[in-house]
Amino acid sequence: MKIVNTVAEVREQVKEWRKQGLTVGLVPTMGYLHEGHKSLIDRAVVDNDRVVVSVFVNPMQFGPSEDLESYPRDMDRDAALCEDAGASLIFHPEPSEMYHDDFSSFVDMSTLTGGLCGKTRPIHFRGVCTVVSKLFNIVTPDRAYFGQKDAQQLAVIRHMVSDLNFGIEIVGCPIIREEDGLAKSSRNTYLSPEERKAALVLSRSLKLGKKLIEDGEKDARKVIAAIRGEIEKEPLAKIDYVEIVDWNTLEPVESTEGEILTAMAVYIGKTRLIDNFIK
Repeated sequence: MKIVNTVAEVREQVKEWRKQGLTVGLVPTMGYLHEGHKSLIDRAVVDNDRVVVSVFVNPMQFGPSEDLESYPRDMDRDAALCEDAGASLIFHPEPSEMYHDDFSSFVDMSTLTGGLCGKTRPIHFRGVCTVVSKLFNIVTPDRAYFGQKDAQQLAVIRHMVSDLNFGIEIVGCPIIREEDGLAKSSRNTYLSPEERKAALVLSRSLKLGKKLIEDGEKDARKVIAAIRGEIEKEPLAKIDYVEIVDWNTLEPVESTEGEILTAMAVYIGKTRLIDNFIK
């Protein structure tokens, strides 16, 4: 497995693979990889002849008061996980390689990005769409892999690929959880032992909401109220949002019938965590 730092190196390697008639999968990440990322790489290895993992903490998707500088990084650890999972190449560029001094072109979206995480992170999805578009143009993959934990991101990327005719198959993969139910996230490392215990309120409250729906509750407002009530029992938790939306449009719904996304963002101490389920 190779680690390369420049666009030119990636393009040269992919060109060689294409000459051999090989298919290419892409797993975009910001590094500090965990079992959730590994599940994406595992799936990509099954589906493709070669797999590229990008490891890039994208400054464009962080707001001024967010955790760009403190975001966890460990390239040696990431490389070991990628090699163990069977990845072929890691693309690990510096920000200057992705965004030159007079960079001024962006990919923005007028739908899907205003609600949920987009309410409190207004520049986030412009940064995501821009960097993912660049990665698609650099790697030219047949398929790209994204986790359901970032459900809004998954929906946004699928819509962008359709809008811009990328011709890439977007593969969504299930949430990977710790044994106690907490969704795996690089930001879990920020949690103190007390906060780590408190964070279980996310999965616990979602489990409650899911059971209500399975038991026949059709009023989305009642399900949201039950989820919020469970979260509010935890003193260390502060709700950013709890919403039930149409999985295709991400617009709020009144009924739990049809294909819906129940999603939340909750601060545990200073750490913002997200979780969801799709029905």
